[in-house]
Amino acid sequence: MAGLKIAVFASGQGTNFQALVDSVKEGRLDGSIELLVCDKPQAAVVERAERAGIAAWLFKPKEYASREAYETEILAELERRGIELIVLAGYMRILTPVLVEPYYGRMINIHPSLLPAFPGVNGIGQALEYGVKMTGVTVHYVDGGLDSGPIIAQRAVEVADDDAEETLAPRIHAAEQALLPWVVQQIAHGRVQLDGRKVKLSPLQ
Repeated sequence: MAGLKIAVFASGQGTNFQALVDSVKEGRLDGSIELLVCDKPQAAVVERAERAGIAAWLFKPKEYASREAYETEILAELERRGIELIVLAGYMRILTPVLVEPYYGRMINIHPSLLPAFPGVNGIGQALEYGVKMTGVTVHYVDGGLDSGPIIAQRAVEVADDDAEETLAPRIHAAEQALLPWVVQQIAHGRVQLDGRKVKLSPLQ
């Protein structure tokens, strides 16, 4: 499925957004990032979108009566642009069925832990506090729960005895920036098959 139309949802610095932009530019991702959706108009990711010439749909949640209200507007914009895949890349809001249901199986998220361990906020800090020797990153489908959807791919990152968040985080982010574009490329080529809770990766044709 070359030419996959992608929307990226992000709330912060946008390093994973940038990894996707660079992958498209360098020919490693057969798709186009059609839209950035961001709930923080002052976030650094908005500047990244501007530099890349990518349209941004910006909003302030407090200006809406409910999550469903702004998601209804987002859904209309996604449908207008023919978006085929939503990538949550540091989007810090729980989604409602307004978006999850029409895009189930076409919406993925990246999380900085080896799920199902350490879901929710600060997965890196949770892993350090627990004392694990191995953590990593996970790309999974979004099902409306808290980082609970079917797992597509994971990459492990070793935790050193003297690691702190400021030393572990760069290695986690590097793993994210490598894994996320790779997964999107597999989806673009129709290799990712969702079967219940299990995800299968078919061989290259």
